[in-house]
Amino acid sequence: MTFLAIDIGNTRLKWALYAAGRPGAELLASGAEFLDHIERLAEGPWADLPSPTAMLGCAVAGDAVRRRAEEQVFERFDCPARWVVSSAAEAGVINGYDHPTRLGADRWVAMIGARHRMLSQGPARPMVVVMIGTAVTVEAIDVHGKFLGGLILPGHGIMLRALESGTAGLHVPTGEVREFPTNTSDALTSGGTYAIAGAVERMRQHVRAHCGTEPACYMTGGAGWKMAPSMVSPFELVDGLIMDGLLVIAEARAAAG
Repeated sequence: MTFLAIDIGNTRLKWALYAAGRPGAELLASGAEFLDHIERLAEGPWADLPSPTAMLGCAVAGDAVRRRAEEQVFERFDCPARWVVSSAAEAGVINGYDHPTRLGADRWVAMIGARHRMLSQGPARPMVVVMIGTAVTVEAIDVHGKFLGGLILPGHGIMLRALESGTAGLHVPTGEVREFPTNTSDALTSGGTYAIAGAVERMRQHVRAHCGTEPACYMTGGAGWKMAPSMVSPFELVDGLIMDGLLVIAEARAAAG
């Protein structure tokens, strides 16, 4: 029973074909396309793939982009396209958002993937889950799997573009992260990096105070590796936490019938 997982973010569509729809299943193939190139999938990277038995996706880029992805799935595979929508509870995670269905599906799926990972490593603990992408999200989950709330802030690119558009003459190349920046490029890069690191550290402190114990901390996303060296507290950098979450959800739904 092969399983196709799709993660449509704000910039790229990531996909992975697994031998089964469950955590730990063998990865058969994977790839990514920029959203402008979605139409290449059926006749390109997917051309020689076996048809999956099931497909589950997570999409945050909007209905039009999701429909373009569905067209590629229908064109290449005899498989219905199914998409995760945030709900009140699923796969061991309880949604504490004021309006659960308004929580971004990527945030929801990543939290589910992170909780499964945490439980596979030892006893239940509270968590902080960070995604570093076009936007940055910082989620808090208690020891029982309840999503307490989260932060959303701009990623590096959005921060720099905002400064360039709002500050006369500020058009400089990307710099390096420095403790004491002595040029504008390094000052911009360091400022954005430490702003994100500070938000994450503040959330970690909130969770520790609320839950009375140190949380397990996970970081994922395309730019996670850039942030990891600048974090105050230790984090586990996980590649593909959303894909992990899609596998967990697929298994839970199959078990529920």
